[in-house]
Amino acid sequence: MKNISSVLLISALAFNYSCTTMKKNDTQQEIPVPDSSLSSNPFMKKSKLQYEAPEFDKIKDEHFKPAFDFGLKQHDAEILKIANNPEAPTFENTIVALEKSGEVFKRAVIVFSNLTSANTNPTLQALDEEYAPIFAAHSDKMYLNENLYRRIQSIKENGLDSESKRLLQFYKQNFEIAGANLSAADKEKLKQINQELASLSTQYSNKLLEARKQGGVFFSDVKELDGLSADEIAAAATDAKNAGQPGKYLLALQNTTQQPLLQNLKNRASREKLFKASWLRAEKSDGNDTRETIEKLAKLRLKKAQILGKKNFAEWKLQDQMAKTPEAAIKLMNQIATPAVETARREAKDIQDLIDQQKGGFKVEPWDWNFYAEQVRKAKYDLDENQIKPYFEVTTVLEKGVFYAAEKFYGITFKKRTDLPVYHPDVVAYEVFDHDGKSIAIYYLDFYTRDSKNGGAWMSNFVEQSYLLGTKPVIVNCFNYQKPAPGKPSLISYDDVSTMFHEFGHSIHGMFASQKYPSLSGTNVPRDFVEFPSQINEHWALDPVILKNYAVHYETKQPIPQTLVDKIKKAATFNQGYMTTELVSAAALDMDWHTVTNENQLIPVLDFEKQSLTNHGFTLATVPPRYHTPYFAHIWGGGYSAGYYAYLWSETLDNDAWEWIKSNGGLTRENGDRFRKYILSVGNSVDLNQAFRDFTGHDPDIKPLLRSRGFIK
Repeated sequence: MKNISSVLLISALAFNYSCTTMKKNDTQQEIPVPDSSLSSNPFMKKSKLQYEAPEFDKIKDEHFKPAFDFGLKQHDAEILKIANNPEAPTFENTIVALEKSGEVFKRAVIVFSNLTSANTNPTLQALDEEYAPIFAAHSDKMYLNENLYRRIQSIKENGLDSESKRLLQFYKQNFEIAGANLSAADKEKLKQINQELASLSTQYSNKLLEARKQGGVFFSDVKELDGLSADEIAAAATDAKNAGQPGKYLLALQNTTQQPLLQNLKNRASREKLFKASWLRAEKSDGNDTRETIEKLAKLRLKKAQILGKKNFAEWKLQDQMAKTPEAAIKLMNQIATPAVETARREAKDIQDLIDQQKGGFKVEPWDWNFYAEQVRKAKYDLDENQIKPYFEVTTVLEKGVFYAAEKFYGITFKKRTDLPVYHPDVVAYEVFDHDGKSIAIYYLDFYTRDSKNGGAWMSNFVEQSYLLGTKPVIVNCFNYQKPAPGKPSLISYDDVSTMFHEFGHSIHGMFASQKYPSLSGTNVPRDFVEFPSQINEHWALDPVILKNYAVHYETKQPIPQTLVDKIKKAATFNQGYMTTELVSAAALDMDWHTVTNENQLIPVLDFEKQSLTNHGFTLATVPPRYHTPYFAHIWGGGYSAGYYAYLWSETLDNDAWEWIKSNGGLTRENGDRFRKYILSVGNSVDLNQAFRDFTGHDPDIKPLLRSRGFIK
């Protein structure tokens, strides 16, 4: 996913942080001069590293607070000067000036936001909670500044180039969405709500991180882990030792409902223990219980939407998305939900039949699904995940798979960089070169799970591309693969392989950015478009040319046999009913939380979820949503509130565009250049619905998605 949580904080930082409505005597306020004590603070000046990559060897926790305080004051002064400029408003002295503002603040917040996601600690968490409401208030100071809004309103599009026109429209829309048209009294109410929402969202994220850390399951007897590989057991022993429990085995939690190891654990009691630890992680009535925080967030979001003149939060949130309205998003979900649930019911019957054949004597439960689904897959397709893993070693998948596909399709190449400082020893860095040999980006990868990292996988920018600012992209991909025991290879599942291709799709979107203005650059696009480039990149994982290059046995160095490749492809639609149902049920749950129109509808969290799933027909108990409300980080701690449907919307675009690519020659440089031209390089500088039509020649069609899932022929 694209890390929207940081985007919420810093999206279009050049203009999102700002000032109050000013008195006349404030017009002459000058930008403060840095205190001499700040001279050693690395955020006070541009990094000397290539492309202004962060100087992680110099950045310390104690640098953030003074950089925030100075940056806030400096940015306030810059915005005051713009808002109260006595000269007539122009695009240059207002919009461009805003794009250039907040330099120190931007540097500090971008690094801080990434570290609190990928390598946090109690000091950073405390700072996050302290400054979240301050940052929210700082943002409101500009969006609700009448002087500034009037200046922006008065600027005409005449004479502007197309990207500048788009930026001006973008500013006007964002100000209006944020409440620039509200009365003074309503603005004050909104400011208070925004600060409270920022605090609660940060509290939620910190609670959930600790809940995931504390929710890991310890086992005393290795027999309880029957079915796991020797390397997985060794890693569990190491994790337990590091957690202060030597002699035991720790299975840490990932952020989703289902846990990857459930498909191999033979002991049913162990499976149940691990699943329930995942499901109940954030509802234990302790300090990490998120339910009360969620209820407060939901109520405040409703109040915010109603102050802004909308019936519900989703109606307000989707104004600038491709879907535009909750109804459009719901229509798409409903088109997918019915065939998904029907397919999942057939899959459940296959699993139950297998359990009965084995005289299991029990009805399938959620903790059984992956274990028996894997056996059904073996029976139907003779495909064993453990046969596949030895062919998927992390670095080989990256360099011989992900990078190789990018070279074939786009002509770009990668060079490992060991001279760049990193924020954690696990992080590796590469320099990226275009087809003409010119350097275009720095790219970091952070593969392994740890207690200081949020769950899931994501892409973020440390530096965004902008011709105006003269910057090139510096990008990071974060994953949560299980770290192997020392000296052992890091072997991953095919799902993990897909995740690596997916996240690189976000990164290539950022690398190919070609915009003048940072606010429109790269992945700064609507949520329901941002997953399109990432999802389409997953398809390359199974391309015959690409697969043969990276799927190499880590010991024998032999390529994956064609028989296994054929099995993987035949099994491509296996379990799609389950996987689609868990995704669309989570999307429906998110939309229900954000389409309430009356506070009385916001009943306790667990009751609300049960009611929502029942109302949508998600009554198959063995298929829980991909995220249970208490740990649905995308919507409570990230930027996907009322937007989790975006994965399905983007997947509609992805499958339709993929059919076009396949029917027009597949893996060719011509197709790669076309996709780069119309999709990857345009950022948010054009109408993205038109961009899709320019690439494919038609409006999006849902049938390719349904075909890819095996729901229709």
